[in-house]
Amino acid sequence: MEATINKPASTATLFGHPVGLFVLFFTEMWERFSYYGMRAILLLFLIDNVRGGMGLNEAEGAAIYGIYTASVYLLSLPGGWIADNILGQRKSIWYGGLIIMLGHIILAIPSGPGLFYAGLCTVAMGTGLLKPNISSVVGELYPEGGARKDAAFSIFYMGINLGSLLGISIVGFLGQRVGWHYGFGAAAIAMGLGIVTFQTFGPRYLGEHGNYVARPTTNDGKSSTGNRSLLLFIASLVVIMAVLQLTGILDLTTALGLAQAMGTIISLTALSYFVYILTAGGLDIVEKKRVVVLFVFFLASAMFWAGNEQQGSSLQIFADRFTNLNLFGWQMPSSWFQNLNPAFVLSFSPILAMLWIFLANRNINFSVPAKFATSLLLLGTAYVIMVFASRLALTGTRTSPIYLASTYLFFTLGELFISPVGLSAFSKLSPKRYTSQLMGIWFVGTSLGNLIAGLFAGGFDEKNVHQMPELFQSVAYFGLGAGFLLLLFTKSLQKWMGGIK
Repeated sequence: MEATINKPASTATLFGHPVGLFVLFFTEMWERFSYYGMRAILLLFLIDNVRGGMGLNEAEGAAIYGIYTASVYLLSLPGGWIADNILGQRKSIWYGGLIIMLGHIILAIPSGPGLFYAGLCTVAMGTGLLKPNISSVVGELYPEGGARKDAAFSIFYMGINLGSLLGISIVGFLGQRVGWHYGFGAAAIAMGLGIVTFQTFGPRYLGEHGNYVARPTTNDGKSSTGNRSLLLFIASLVVIMAVLQLTGILDLTTALGLAQAMGTIISLTALSYFVYILTAGGLDIVEKKRVVVLFVFFLASAMFWAGNEQQGSSLQIFADRFTNLNLFGWQMPSSWFQNLNPAFVLSFSPILAMLWIFLANRNINFSVPAKFATSLLLLGTAYVIMVFASRLALTGTRTSPIYLASTYLFFTLGELFISPVGLSAFSKLSPKRYTSQLMGIWFVGTSLGNLIAGLFAGGFDEKNVHQMPELFQSVAYFGLGAGFLLLLFTKSLQKWMGGIK
């Protein structure tokens, strides 16, 4: 049962869209400033042993980086459940923002490893509460769906990348040139601005959007069955982890072992959730087919982000150690290469948003599955370029920044074919009572990709530099192969979407 609507949202529009979209735009912009800004310097801080960093080796630092970035998105699943069943999306966004700000404040305090890791955990918990729910509220503003909703998510995605651009520039400069903890402090200030924006303008322009909380039914035993299933699943995970530790397959006492174990947890969590919702979620046949489509999109998303999120790990190391950073006589912070991604997104997002509407108005169907396949093909092409760049780096000369810039261009174009489109697709295809949870699953795909990216970067130490071309080549083959495979099933997936475009 939905909440009674007592307070309608303002009908004011801006550029043909509800003003509420832009409230969410700026809230997300500041949150992404804090996240991407801090992420840009995180791995550098972890492996730094000169300027007050943690002094870890590449494998340990990359594993911790992967665990953190994966946790941020993995926690979107419980964050979505909390919103659907307890708080509603709006309160979840508010409390999530407060927790994120607290986490960055902790990181800004020079301290030992214990407090620093506590700060990372705090940021991850807050982001898991905020991230899926702000995207769900964007979807609620467009109940009619269609190309206009896709365009709205493209605009919203521009806010994400504007925040990323500002965050990487400011936090990256402060962290690498002034002091690591000054960068972390700037991230806390940005999240504070996001909270103020949301709380000041949200009540007026969002009305009751985002206040939905699912009411449990009392006429059957589904609720208690679901709780038992959840407890059984958690117990099974604990048993599996214990077996892996006792048999020596994984060493959970090391960062690398924890990262590998987390990959197992993420994969089992996502698979189990889809099985549960299909078998015990009370869905009709049309809804079940749509959820199957979402599972395929989830897999494609994980594959894509495993390559895309190398920008904060292996590509960051490549920029720092193997790329010419001289810019007209000034040494550019290596983290600034990560600015290319949001800069390209901001440049091309309006073009693609207009393209989707242009094609829809002329009944030209560039289907969602086809867009996902295109994104994977573009990702593979990006890493073909990195194969050539890494081979040149083995000669001992720093490579031209054009190689990294071209790589960023291709996988950013791929990102625009999958990320805003995926957000919109999960909003459209998800059953109403599972909207935030399935939006959380979308981010779990990102979580798995981030973890893989972190583990992948662990191979970039000074002892095995000669393996760089083969490592990048594996990503290229993976992206191109997955893209062509998805193209084969495009029409079938489109049918299973049940008329939703």
